[in-house]
Amino acid sequence: MRTICLYFEIHQIIHLKRYRFFDIGTNHYYYDDYANEFSINDVAERSYIPALNTLIEMAGNSGGAFKVALSISGVALEQLEIHAPAVIDLLHQLNDTGCCEFLAEPYSHGLSSLANEDCFKEEVMRQSAKMKQMFGKTPKVFRNSSLIYSDEIGATVASMGFKGMLTEGAKHVLGWKSPHYVYHCNINPNLKLLLRDFKLSDDISLRFSNSEWGEYPLFADKYIGWIDALPQEEQVINIFMELCALGMFQPLSSNILEFMKALPACAKQKGITFSTPTEVVTKLKPVSQLDVPYPMSWVDEERDTSCWLGNTMQREAFKKLYSIAERVQLCGDRRIKQDWDYLQASNNFRFMTTKSCGISMNRGIYESPYDAFTNYMNILGDFIRRVESLYPVDIDNEELSALLTTIKNQGDEIDELHKEVEKLQAKLEKEKVAAKSAKAKAATVSEAKATSKSDSTATSEAKVPATKKPAKKVAKKEVVG
Repeated sequence: MRTICLYFEIHQIIHLKRYRFFDIGTNHYYYDDYANEFSINDVAERSYIPALNTLIEMAGNSGGAFKVALSISGVALEQLEIHAPAVIDLLHQLNDTGCCEFLAEPYSHGLSSLANEDCFKEEVMRQSAKMKQMFGKTPKVFRNSSLIYSDEIGATVASMGFKGMLTEGAKHVLGWKSPHYVYHCNINPNLKLLLRDFKLSDDISLRFSNSEWGEYPLFADKYIGWIDALPQEEQVINIFMELCALGMFQPLSSNILEFMKALPACAKQKGITFSTPTEVVTKLKPVSQLDVPYPMSWVDEERDTSCWLGNTMQREAFKKLYSIAERVQLCGDRRIKQDWDYLQASNNFRFMTTKSCGISMNRGIYESPYDAFTNYMNILGDFIRRVESLYPVDIDNEELSALLTTIKNQGDEIDELHKEVEKLQAKLEKEKVAAKSAKAKAATVSEAKATSKSDSTATSEAKVPATKKPAKKVAKKEVVG
């Protein structure tokens, strides 16, 4: 049976403020609070709230047949908790329907998977822990920032215990193959891969309201008809997009939400189901491996990483940022950790792109990619000073590496001790239960014996006359013969 795997991403850009060279060393706050509050409230009102209400309604009306997946960056959750708690409430309501799966992703929505494996793992585990804390389930499937994937990244993700990963069905990788099957990582076959159908996804997220598009207007029955017309052996159709496509990229006036509401009923008529990523990777077997020696993504026509690292400015900023990654890992300062998350976000490098992608790009406060680079490097210069004031550069790499190894070993030892404590606690609980059971059993036996003894005594007393007088002794007379 053919199934649709529908997934939405939620991420929020953290806007940096105008930061001059002369601010370095004197001003350690880098953010435009007004822009951040305004932008997240704007997208919440125009997109997140109506879109999530629609998904909740779709789940309720379908009787559990409709399924959807969401991934939310850690920095987006932080901003939603502060400025738009109504969105958090709706996410909980969607979770309560039992029709939504929450995925893991890097906490910062950054590019650490391309730079530093330890940073990448730490980010993913932190975001997974936050999802478990908020929604009660540990994510089993992973999606990287902008669906970035390569063979090495896949192997790293598999080593963290994830069973599946979402990525792009890029033409230069697939060739003649179809994205409508489950594949697996060529380094670690245990990691299953779900590939985005970029045409069917972009038909909704990019082209839906375009009156010059040849398929305009698009209705739900036509869209499901395209899926139904695919070769019968093609098993899963992965429709991945940003949640803000519903309301922002495609305005509510285009009836995009009415289109979404009609999809489950139209799919049911054609015998097409909806599944979460975990359901797909659990039920379906991979048809072959996917070979991706160089990172790919879902961005731009090239589907690679050139939008973030395509020019000298971007690569220099990227290299400079991750040159202090090990020192940041050692740091326990909450402000530095938060700044590290916000400075890693991929949009900081996206603003520096000099690519011509055919559409106008909103660079925020920046007039040009060079302006974005200058502002970011000023901020990064101050941030590096703060980090190096805690862990000076005269600590050479060998000494730093030894310190990191010691910390890692201590962390591993603590983890082992925690596991041992959990085992002992579990054993103690079992012994307590056993002792309690034995005590209850002993009490029952004692009570039974007491009852039995009481019954026996009662029976004996019943056999003895109530008043028994002692017999009189008769003196024997001696007979003389």
